[in-house]
Amino acid sequence: MTTIAKRLESVTEYYFSQKLREIEQLNKAGKHIINLGIGSPDLPPHPAVVSSLQQHAAPPEVHGYQGYKGVPALRLAFADWYRKWYTVHLDPETEVLPLMGSKEGIMHICMTYLEAGDEALIPDPGYPTYASAVTLAGATPVSYRLEAALDWQPDLEALSAQDLSRVKLMFVNYPHMPTGQQAPEGLFAALVAFARKHDILLVHDNPYSFILNDRPVSLLSIPGAIDVALELNSLSKSHNMAGWRVGVLCGAAAHIAAVLRFKSNMDSGMFLPLQLAAVTALGLGEDWYRELNTIYAARREKVYQVMELLDCRYAPDQVGLFVWGRIPDRYEDAYALSDEVLYRCGVFITPGGIFGSQGDRYIRISLCGDIARFEEAITRISK
Repeated sequence: MTTIAKRLESVTEYYFSQKLREIEQLNKAGKHIINLGIGSPDLPPHPAVVSSLQQHAAPPEVHGYQGYKGVPALRLAFADWYRKWYTVHLDPETEVLPLMGSKEGIMHICMTYLEAGDEALIPDPGYPTYASAVTLAGATPVSYRLEAALDWQPDLEALSAQDLSRVKLMFVNYPHMPTGQQAPEGLFAALVAFARKHDILLVHDNPYSFILNDRPVSLLSIPGAIDVALELNSLSKSHNMAGWRVGVLCGAAAHIAAVLRFKSNMDSGMFLPLQLAAVTALGLGEDWYRELNTIYAARREKVYQVMELLDCRYAPDQVGLFVWGRIPDRYEDAYALSDEVLYRCGVFITPGGIFGSQGDRYIRISLCGDIARFEEAITRISK
C-alpha cells in the first residue's frame, strides 16, 4: 500500500470535519442535533448578487478558464471597497489578488515564504488552519499566548525577548476569532513596528471586521504597514457568500507577485460570473451591513442566554460571528462541557481547546442559525 507523505504525520483532520461525521451519525439515530458550532452563514447574499450571478452565467462564452489574477473589474472593486470602508488606497493592478476564499490564501502565503528550518508565530487561541498550513509548508509553528488578562493581545515585549531569528511570518487576526476581541487603538501600529524591527512578515486575517462592529479597520491603514504586512479578507461572512469562495489578498506589489507565482500553479482562475457577482456584492451600501447586523444582534442576545444557562462568563463587547465564554470551574475542560451538552441536550457547541491550549476553559457559540434554533437550544438545555 502506498504510504502517505511525512508532511501529513503532524497534521490531523480538521476538528469540524470529524465532528460533523459524528453529528451526522447521531442524526441518523434520530437525535436531531442542533449545531451551534460552525460559523457558516445561514442567511443568503443580497438578491442583487444572486441576480448578477444568474445574469452573467447565461451567456455561452463565460465558462472558460480565467486569468490567475482575477478580472480587472473585481480587483478594482476590492480596491474601491478598501478605500471606502478602511480608508486604504491600493493599486488594483499590483496590490490586490482575488482568491478562492481566504483559507487558500493562508496556504499560498505559507508555501511562498516558508520552508524547513523556518518558523511562524501563531496565535493561541487562534484559527487552527494557521498552524496546519505552516506545518504543511515544512516550517515550524510557534505559538504566542493570548490571555483574557491582556485583552487577548500579544505580549510583544515578551515576544521580543525570545529568539526570533528563524521567524519569517506572524499571523494576527482582529477582530479576533474565537474571542471576538477588537484591535484596541495602538495595537496595529505596535505590530507593524514589531514586524519591522524583527524583519517578520505580518499576515493579518480580517474576515470579521463588518460583523457587529461599527468601525471596520484594516491593518494596512497604518502608515508603512504595506511594507511589512499582507492582509487577507473575504466575502464569506460580510456578504453571506461562504460557499462562493471569494476572498482577497492585499499587500505590496512584490509580495503579491511572489504569492501569485505559487497560486498560478494551483488553480486555473475563478469562474467569471462569480467574479462579476462579487463586484456587485462589494458595491453594496451601509444598509446591507446594518440589516445584517440587526439580525446578528438579536441572535447574540439568545446566545447570551445559552451562556448564562451553562454558567459561563462572557464579555458583552465581543464582535464577530461568535460568542466566547469561560466555562465553570467544575468541568475538567471545555471538551467535557461540550460533550455533556451534546449527549444530554442534543446541542453541539465548540470547545475552545481546538483553537489552542489557551482555549481549554472556553466555549464558542456561533451566531449562524435562526432565532427558533437558539430558542430550541435554550429549551433543551433548560430541561
